[in-house]
Amino acid sequence: MHVSAKADYALRALVEITQDADGSPLSAEAIGRKQDIPRQFLQSILADLRRAGVVRAQRGQGGGWLLAREPEAISVADVMRAVEGPLVSVHGLRPESVTYLPDVAALQTVWIAARGALRGILESTTIAHLAAGEVPPVVAEHSSDRDAWEPR
Repeated sequence: MHVSAKADYALRALVEITQDADGSPLSAEAIGRKQDIPRQFLQSILADLRRAGVVRAQRGQGGGWLLAREPEAISVADVMRAVEGPLVSVHGLRPESVTYLPDVAALQTVWIAARGALRGILESTTIAHLAAGEVPPVVAEHSSDRDAWEPR
């Protein structure tokens, strides 16, 4: 799995908005400065998140960005889909839409299973978890496996 800078920055920006102590709108400049995210790139990311209903903009003096839903209702998967599209794609198609010759047809099952495994982790982890510095049990279980930490 490849996690793009766009997805990583989107998650970091949402955690920053969530952790803002007083709950007032947070400017893109403040988010970018605190998380070291390039301003123009962040603006594009926030626009994607707004279109997906994850954040909302408040205009005017003291305006900025707010979550459009409670942080418990925004999963890592929601954010990744908002900025990158489907969690798993094969040549730009969803795995169930790919057609293989019979001798390699099992690949489709592998891609669908991989998507299911990713969903199990990414859909159970919310912005609230990340903002609290926590992970749900399924993530803790997978990350406690010593082999998970070994690069390959």
